[in-house]
Parts: sequence; C-alpha cells; structure tokens
Amino acid sequence: MPALPTFTLSSPDLSEGQRVADRFTALHENTSPALSWSGFPEATRSFVVSCFDPDAPTPSGWWHWTVVDLDASTTSLPQGAGQSDLMLEGAAFHVRNDSGTHAWSGPYPPAGDGDHRYVFAVHALDVDTLGLDDEASPTVVAFHVSVHALARALLTVTYSVDGEPGSAVTALEPLQ
Repeated sequence: MPALPTFTLSSPDLSEGQRVADRFTALHENTSPALSWSGFPEATRSFVVSCFDPDAPTPSGWWHWTVVDLDASTTSLPQGAGQSDLMLEGAAFHVRNDSGTHAWSGPYPPAGDGDHRYVFAVHALDVDTLGLDDEASPTVVAFHVSVHALARALLTVTYSVDGEPGSAVTALEPLQ
C-alpha cells in the first residue's frame, strides 16, 4: 500500500514490539485483544481493523482478523470483540480469516518457526461501507481499503511457539 498519513493505535493488552500474551493466542483462550484509536482524519466515514502475520510460511502471509464497516464513531473494540459479529456495533462484520472462521483467530505459528510478527492495522476510510459481504476474502478487503484509505494506524507484536519444527499444528491447517 502507498504511504499514508498515520494516527494512533493503542491497546491495554498489547505493547509495540512485545510478545503477545498467551491468552490471545489460538493455543490458549483465543481472545481478541482490546484496541483503541485516535487522531484519525475528520473526513473519516468508517474503519477496517485487521491483524496479519507476514511471517507465516505461505507466499501470502496469514490473515488472522478482519473487521469491516466499523462506523466512524467507533474508536475502540473491547477485548473479545473478535468472538463473533454479535460482539460488534452497527453494520460492522467479520470476513473469513485464513483459519476459515468469521472471527478472531489468534497467533498459532508452527513450533520452532521463531518469532512471527502480528501487524494490527486500523484504516480510516472515505466511505461509509466498502460494499462487501462476509464472503469477501481479507485480500479483497485490503484491495478496497487501498482505494479508500485516508490514514492508517499500526501496532506490531510478536509470538512464537517453542519446540521442534512440526511438533504443533502448522499455520496451514485450519483451526477449529
């Protein structure tokens, strides 16, 4: 994506560059972290929130979470908002993540694969809706975001699973 103006993304549950607490991973409670944002452009009409692992052992990374059509008045998501669309306000909804669910899918890198980065992003958009439905892929959402983004806020954290490679489910297997 092209360089965009930035705004602030923060979390009581995550710290920039630090390890994700186990409770937010698919290996444990699989709870989405709380997020809040501020300083976005006044012209913002909606937001998209996502979490992406660029270090996943696939040619295209791994999408863990994508929430679409958050109203411009929404400036935070509480812990656990990724459980289902019922946890979201208004017309906001989840698209299917790369684990196959319409929800948060926490970090679960292959054992022994080292630290993976998890990039949380909030994009401020110039439209009320992207006009997509919950069957859109995160990649399709990202394409539409690139056309409508006014600004972006990022927060990057890490996670790894100790052990020998192959001793845990790999990122290529869907999580249940």
